[in-house]
Amino acid sequence: MSLTPKQELVLKKFAQTNKHWPKAQLEAAIWQVKWQIQALPHQREPEDGEYDTFLMLAGRGSGKTHTASHWIGIRAWKYSNTRWLVTAPTSNDIRATCFEGDSGLLNIIPPSIIRDYNKSLFEITLTNGSIIQGIPASEPERYRGKQYHGAWFDELCAFDYLDEAYDGVQFTLRLKDPRISRVQQIITTTPKPKELIVDLNEGKIGGDVYVVNASSFDNRSNLSETFFKQLETYEGTDMGRQEIYGEILDPEASGIVKRKWFKMWPANMPTPDLEYVIVSYDPATSEKTTNDPTACTAWGIFEKLDTGTCVMMLDAWDHHLNYPELRRKVIEDYKEVVYGADNDFGKGKKADMVLMEDKSAGISLIQELQGSGIYVQGYNPGRADKVQRLNIVAPLIAKGKVYIPEDPVKKGDFADWSKRFIRQVCSFPEAGGHDDYVDSLSQALRVLRDSGWVTLDPLPARDYDYADQDPAKRTANPYAQ
Repeated sequence: MSLTPKQELVLKKFAQTNKHWPKAQLEAAIWQVKWQIQALPHQREPEDGEYDTFLMLAGRGSGKTHTASHWIGIRAWKYSNTRWLVTAPTSNDIRATCFEGDSGLLNIIPPSIIRDYNKSLFEITLTNGSIIQGIPASEPERYRGKQYHGAWFDELCAFDYLDEAYDGVQFTLRLKDPRISRVQQIITTTPKPKELIVDLNEGKIGGDVYVVNASSFDNRSNLSETFFKQLETYEGTDMGRQEIYGEILDPEASGIVKRKWFKMWPANMPTPDLEYVIVSYDPATSEKTTNDPTACTAWGIFEKLDTGTCVMMLDAWDHHLNYPELRRKVIEDYKEVVYGADNDFGKGKKADMVLMEDKSAGISLIQELQGSGIYVQGYNPGRADKVQRLNIVAPLIAKGKVYIPEDPVKKGDFADWSKRFIRQVCSFPEAGGHDDYVDSLSQALRVLRDSGWVTLDPLPARDYDYADQDPAKRTANPYAQ
């Protein structure tokens, strides 16, 4: 980033005034002053510094790397003998962008205050004893055993193990120093509509989050005009909104299932009489408690006068459970939970069937549950991928066959316990991340459809007077001729 003539004059005057300082000290001071006078508005921290997460959602070329390099580099120099983490999608991203890139740490920190750069370990050691260490997000297990005073996430949306890496870093930010008022992290990324990003942007996680939005145009003076000419192609498109202006797109806009397709069951109406209840589990594919939750949805079949046979979601949860915990919960819920018992007649039902995806942990679980006297059926999706499976059952939802209860307090909203399910299903496959609820839904509706419980079109009216008809009017049985 180049300085204006006025800024160069300020910097020159500062250097002249303090020319008696030791060389390293003077160069470090000039570096910090230079950043103070040249940083653009969207690259500056709030004056009070009272935040836990600095979330920079910005377009390509907006100066994200330059911002974060100064953020972490200045802190490492200001507080001697401290430790700082840099994490990016891959090892090459750490080296080529965060450390050695044009806006990387080695090109913005004065060489006179760098004691050593260990290229193989991704470690920069400053002359004051502070260490800046890089760990790729592609190897989240490497966060274990580490501890830091602060961290920089570069291009968080590009992490393959997004949730696991983010959670892993949070456990490392535990070093205490009386000179540092609070442990902080900076996240610089061009946003994508992933659940973690949405939660950070809304302040649901990350403590006190300071959010900055910036576009490529906010850094125009430091970029090639040819670049902006090329950007004209993307103006007015979703890609342009995301990649140029740093907007978080609505993931539901391109989801397979639309939120409006789900019907709302009024809170002031009792749960209808349930003919059949199925509880559908998508067990974790491994015992990693960070990345693989088990998802469960419960569905009740009922008859609706104007629609025919319909399905109501009775429960939805997803938890990180290891194998023994999951087995115990499935057994307890099957034996104790009663669905739809909120009416005056107490016509609630226990689950008629437990549906379990027949893979990984589910294979052993099915065998153990059958031994416990539980009616459990394994579901094998075959060669169909997740998108195909959801597409197969989506018409049932679009036809108005699937109901979700209304929230008893927030009229016109779906029940709070269902919102995570709805957001995940309606954002699939655009949002990425966890899709456990998608599997739980698709396998439940597929089994209910294939077994004849629910169909797209109502069955012909049953002729209950058949036995009383005149024998001559009855349709002859062709197989009896």
